[in-house]
Amino acid sequence: MTTTAPPPSPTSPHLRLRLAPAGTLPRRLDGVWWPRSYDLLAELPQLLAGLPRAWGHIAGITVNGAAWSAAPGRMLVCNKVVRLRKAVARHSPNTVVLLAPGQGRWDLLVVPPDTTEEDAEPLMTGALSSPA
Repeated sequence: MTTTAPPPSPTSPHLRLRLAPAGTLPRRLDGVWWPRSYDLLAELPQLLAGLPRAWGHIAGITVNGAAWSAAPGRMLVCNKVVRLRKAVARHSPNTVVLLAPGQGRWDLLVVPPDTTEEDAEPLMTGALSSPA
């Protein structure tokens, strides 16, 4: 198991995450995340720290195995174990699935880290305004 440091300090770049408005069900995506790299060990602590408390403890994360760098099967984030699963899903290769036992499942579209800001902005806005 890998241990990661607490989330970055406020002087680090802001989390690039947009969540769908509450109560807009049904929907295919719960949010859009634009990480700065494909390094899960570097990116996940900041993502998890930026999620709503109501989502509970995210205990499992599934990512596209072809897109992300090597990562352990689990990691310790802020003294909590998070299990990582890499899968190859043809139907949604650019998503990350977050699971919180007893709370729910959330699907986030992942904007590739190397996307320019000019291209990322419409992707992030459009993904959340698309019908289910």
